[in-house]
Amino acid sequence: MNNLRFAMFGAGFWARYQLAGWSELPGAECTAIFNRTLGKAQSLAREFGIPAAYDDAEELLQKEELDFADVVTDVWTHSKYVQLAAAYKLPVISQKPMAPSLEIAEEMVRTCREVGVPFFVNENWRWQTPIRQLKQILSSGAIGTPFRARLDMISGFPVFRNQPFLGELEQFVLTDVGSHILDVARFYFGEAESLYCRTQRIHPNIKGEDIATVVMKMGDATTVIVELGYAGNALEREGFPQTLIFIEGDKGSLELTLDYWIRVTTCEGTLAKRYPPPRYSWADPAYDVCHSSIVPCQANLLRALRGEGQAETTGEDNLKTMRLVFASYDSARTGQVVNL
Repeated sequence: MNNLRFAMFGAGFWARYQLAGWSELPGAECTAIFNRTLGKAQSLAREFGIPAAYDDAEELLQKEELDFADVVTDVWTHSKYVQLAAAYKLPVISQKPMAPSLEIAEEMVRTCREVGVPFFVNENWRWQTPIRQLKQILSSGAIGTPFRARLDMISGFPVFRNQPFLGELEQFVLTDVGSHILDVARFYFGEAESLYCRTQRIHPNIKGEDIATVVMKMGDATTVIVELGYAGNALEREGFPQTLIFIEGDKGSLELTLDYWIRVTTCEGTLAKRYPPPRYSWADPAYDVCHSSIVPCQANLLRALRGEGQAETTGEDNLKTMRLVFASYDSARTGQVVNL
């Protein structure tokens, strides 16, 4: 099996973990890296044994023989590099959130569709070990038909310390974390018919919202509540970056709690089992469950790039998640329910 050669666009916080994830998979090889600051590209290239580094993206695309591009720049430039890759007829993967507005996200998807270029989004959250396991149990019918669910990502973790740029975002928690959790809601329950959202800003020194609550009607009769928060509140047990989930069905309930415990409760009692993520030496322990999920997400995308199956997180699919994100902002701004 020949390796697919790719270029990494971006050399910031997440690029290192993206590259480490790719290194776990046979069949993918990074041969070039771009960053606007050449020194950062060169430093990461030396660390990972990448032969070429550039500070000119178009020069990279002109000189390198590539099979795909992986865009891990800031959200404001995702569109620029996705569309540049499309102009060179190069399949492309974008980091999440796809774009800073729904209009730009739609344009990215449309451009790639029109030129016939595969476009994927590296939406790895749904690939977390406990989240996948919960999906299997839900799909098995163990708790019957779900009618209500709550998905929580509430943390006092000092996220702005590692990623200070997040404090500069005019739109924060719904784009940064909400794009993940709303995608998981779709993964579990299908598409939303309507939603209502409220947001707040608790940190006094940031620009965007750090608290959001979204209530959605999904599928035929499932009410899904998504609670997001990085308010710096003191929690008895800090679970960052775990997602806590509680689903009620007509035959029982299903719960994902701290430390990766899943509990299935029916009239026969409760079954509890722990589903921890795999541990990689390169993963930051503070982000363990997130970093480990990069690998199966990339494996899924790599199979699609090889024509060996369908990717879950295509640009077309992730556009549906982006519609939920920006509909949530519309609802918060107007105070109205948004019908989708």
